[in-house]
Amino acid sequence: MPTAPPPLTLIADALGVPEQRLRTLVLEHTAPISDAPLVALTVEEAARRLGVGRTTMYALIASGEIGSVLIGRLRRVPVEALATYLADRSQAAAPASAHAA
Repeated sequence: MPTAPPPLTLIADALGVPEQRLRTLVLEHTAPISDAPLVALTVEEAARRLGVGRTTMYALIASGEIGSVLIGRLRRVPVEALATYLADRSQAAAPASAHAA
């Protein structure tokens, strides 16, 4: 008993397009749409973005160096707080490097 070709092969043949091209088009148009970029991160996500550990991130938050907010019982770090922290650290490091030259 002969086996029937997969349905996508039949559709590609009927449309006159290569099966791989049709497969690519189907995947492009059925991929889930991601949500808008996050504006607030979990402490773990923020730590990962900075490349520091979770404990270090909690210490930065506790000291007030990085701002955070409570949403219900959840602690979140606004993305802008990370940018502000890095900008402040960059400005603090700039005068020190100027003296070294």
